Amino acid sequence: MNRENDERLVALAQKGDDESLIRIIENYKMVVKSKARVYFIAGGDREDIIQEGMIGLFKAIKDFDHYKDSSFRSFAELCIIRQIITAIKAATRQKHQPLNSYISFSKPMNEDEDDRTYGEILVLNDNDNPEQLLILQEEMCRLEKDIRDKLSNMETTVFNMYLAGLSYTEIAEKMQKSPKSIDNALGRIRKKAELV
Repeated sequence: MNRENDERLVALAQKGDDESLIRIIENYKMVVKSKARVYFIAGGDREDIIQEGMIGLFKAIKDFDHYKDSSFRSFAELCIIRQIITAIKAATRQKHQPLNSYISFSKPMNEDEDDRTYGEILVLNDNDNPEQLLILQEEMCRLEKDIRDKLSNMETTVFNMYLAGLSYTEIAEKMQKSPKSIDNALGRIRKKAELV
């Protein structure tokens, strides 16, 4: 990649030249992929990291100032890495865990027995009587037991810590495992829960 050519393409892209924008993106696609290769997002896949890297590249193109910054390549690499790290931090925050691990309320609970959904079982209103509440509580206990019966010892430990509100990193530290192995265990737990 030629420094002057890159900076000329970036200047044209900043002025709205779509062809220059496409060329600079094509020129830096492999840079994004090489930077993304060393990172992972809990609950995500390789493409998620690459997309975050591409967002960083777009920000670099938009914000590059050829009077202030040394070279576009250095600036772009910095923006790409920062965007990836920001995405990883956001994905591992406690407040995002419900978004990263959900079970659809509209999905049938048992595909072979009946077609009731989780949402239908969980919906409570003023007309619910104590008997219905007890049935709901028993159904939830049965569901949790059925899930736990399918888990390995490690998955059970991870599941308990996860339900207690620990983050991937905290679980990994307590179990002396990598965050990726915890992410994999939670992925297996989700798949097993969907089969219950």
